[in-house]
Amino acid sequence: MKKKFIVIGIETSCDDTAVSLVNQNRNVLSNIIIHQKIHEKYGGVVPELAAKLHDRNLFKAVNRAISSAKINRNQIDAVSFTLGPGLIGPLLVGASFAKSFSIGLRIPLLSVNHVQAHILSQFIQEKKVSFNESTHPKFPFLCLMISGGHTLIVKVRDFFEMDILGSTLDDSVGDAFDKIARMLGLPYPGGPKLDFFSKKGNSKKFIFSKPLVNGLNFSFSGLKSHILQFIRKESKKNPYFIRNNLSDLCASIQRVIAEILLDKVKKAISDTGIFRVSLSGGVSANDEIRRFFLEKKKKKWEIFIPKKKYATDNAAMIAITGLLKYEKNIFDPIDIPSYSKFKKF
Repeated sequence: MKKKFIVIGIETSCDDTAVSLVNQNRNVLSNIIIHQKIHEKYGGVVPELAAKLHDRNLFKAVNRAISSAKINRNQIDAVSFTLGPGLIGPLLVGASFAKSFSIGLRIPLLSVNHVQAHILSQFIQEKKVSFNESTHPKFPFLCLMISGGHTLIVKVRDFFEMDILGSTLDDSVGDAFDKIARMLGLPYPGGPKLDFFSKKGNSKKFIFSKPLVNGLNFSFSGLKSHILQFIRKESKKNPYFIRNNLSDLCASIQRVIAEILLDKVKKAISDTGIFRVSLSGGVSANDEIRRFFLEKKKKKWEIFIPKKKYATDNAAMIAITGLLKYEKNIFDPIDIPSYSKFKKF
């Protein structure tokens, strides 16, 4: 491998246009994200609009990333991009750009599974940290992958050897957060708003029952129904119930969801005997969930949680996964098709 090997990553699976450059030491040279805030007024992402804005923003994001990294495009050795899962329109925009980039510069093309990239974000190396320091988990480890689209417990045996031990039977935890936030009258995206208002609340003020699900699978539909019925019942008694108890409601809801996630990880540890646990995906940026798991370091668990900028959708995780694929000579043909639904690793 070249001494100054550089991979560019392109991420367009949803509504953020992201481009990043990483080098052979797994250092992030630049990490650009252009947010599409227009979707807030629609209460959710509009796929056609997102694709159109990706098409408009991608060239700009690439130029910013290259400029920020202080390199020129001829120094880029490979291009990686999100192949799926995600919204098919936005994915196709990113794929088309990456393929054209690959052809134009005559460099290898590396497709990336978005979910797998979240898991491998643990291996992004900060420049100021020695490469030999234990900033990432050793194999094997367990990963709790929690995002707006997915909730998984994964046994990670190697970079590209992963086994799904459990998944959600209905909603993802991120989707549950957003839908519950909507019940409370919070604007989109609801999850971060719920996290914000919870900080001044009493997490033990309201008790919500946990769903009984066997094994390592999850279910959040019953919890959503329980919370909705509770809010309706209390609001009939007092029309200002939500307004008067917003912080306590948010804190109590976050606590029960964090407990559900933690209970399943405890079982996974018991089943596998693996005490190295990583969190990944956008919901791993939730402060209450981070606190719940970081406390387990006292129990001799090894806990790894990426910085928030690498927890939510970003292109650094796409670039690092592309770099790891390049190291193993895993390349892709130019006609590889994008996909919207999650495929097993």
